[in-house]
Amino acid sequence: MTGNVLGLDPPYSIVAGDLGEGTGSRKLYRFAAEELKTLHPKVITIHYILPIKILMDKFVKSLENWENRPILIADAGGMYVAKSSGNASAFDLFTPDPGEMAFLADPEAEHPAYVRHFISEVDLEAVPKLIKAAYRYHNASKVIIVKGATDFIAKDGEIVTTISEPLIPALEPIGGTGDTITGIASAFVYGGYDLVEASILAARVNRIAGLLSKPTPATRISEFIQHIPEAVKRVLAEEAKEGLQ
Repeated sequence: MTGNVLGLDPPYSIVAGDLGEGTGSRKLYRFAAEELKTLHPKVITIHYILPIKILMDKFVKSLENWENRPILIADAGGMYVAKSSGNASAFDLFTPDPGEMAFLADPEAEHPAYVRHFISEVDLEAVPKLIKAAYRYHNASKVIIVKGATDFIAKDGEIVTTISEPLIPALEPIGGTGDTITGIASAFVYGGYDLVEASILAARVNRIAGLLSKPTPATRISEFIQHIPEAVKRVLAEEAKEGLQ
């Protein structure tokens, strides 16, 4: 949806069924390490995948043989295995929620389940400290979007900006409204925006799309997504207006 507004080619989506046993995820890792370069991707976003450290490490090492290194973005399982395999610093953008930020800040945990006792205590005041800790332990990408009631955009351990308006509490119980930030940011990066600018735009677009969707707890993510094009147009128009002032 974002790419359509920006006039970009549609993305490839590479999927494999996996019920938790790892069969599909192993196929994805193998494809990424051995065949993905034939598509010549500029941006690779890794999302839900079973964390298998040795295979993620193999994929990251395979990038050394690529003619042009792609921009790497990760959320969910892709982010977990990037961190636990010691490859977080090889990534350009992570999109954690505050609980996942606690995982990135924990030098011992290999999966968010192992910091669950702490995750329940995460609040907005804790996020800046978690960001600092994640970078200190080299468990963070170059840029991070911490998505929540307030979105934090950080680069190299420093918070660049925060975005908290408009606040749409009804979005919280709708599954996928954090995933959309990852997709929107990926499109902006592919469209030539730098990582920080793409992150800020994605956070703003996601909130405006939420506002336009007038959500209730029964709203489906597919309904939300339909409003992304209008949200992109509005945010880019606001950016252009602000740039003229």
